[in-house]
Amino acid sequence: MHINFMDMGLANATYQPIYTLGPSGTSSEFASRYFCEKMKEIYIHSRNTINLNETYEEARDNIKKHDGLLVVANAYQRINDFYMDSSLKLLATFVVDTPLYGIATNKPLPNRGLTIASHPAPIPLIDELLPRDLNVDRIIETNSTSEAANAVINNEADIALTTEIAADLHNLSFISNVRPISMLWSVFASGISKFETKEAI
Repeated sequence: MHINFMDMGLANATYQPIYTLGPSGTSSEFASRYFCEKMKEIYIHSRNTINLNETYEEARDNIKKHDGLLVVANAYQRINDFYMDSSLKLLATFVVDTPLYGIATNKPLPNRGLTIASHPAPIPLIDELLPRDLNVDRIIETNSTSEAANAVINNEADIALTTEIAADLHNLSFISNVRPISMLWSVFASGISKFETKEAI
């Protein structure tokens, strides 16, 4: 029994490409890999591939073009747009912890208020994780946690709220405590007729 995984029509989606938020190192990529593993447990013949996109909206456009699946975090502030999109069908939900989140950098920090880069969704974690001897003057919102890490590399931000995976990919080190986020994820499909349940006659 998969108590953290609700399947509402995935039997016809075993070969559909998956589209989600990139670039590499995001929680969305991590969750999509988990989803693929669960698909192989439930449907042994499944062969879903993961495609990373700059935004969830771009991912939605791509599933409509390529008859794919969209994996999106329920913490995303505009997820209601996907639930209201009549061309999409909700096929599954699942719960999985994100990779560890923390505040990271690659440089000695200046003695002033800092600029931090973050995806909008986990911004409330900044106050929880920020070391007490540091102050943040400005938050730069990015499209993903991986882009937040890259903002430090590009000297656009002093520090980033990012995932352990993205920090490693960008050679950043955590300067704070770290913790995961227990997250609900939604899986949407395009091409609704293919996934409609036929009524009994």
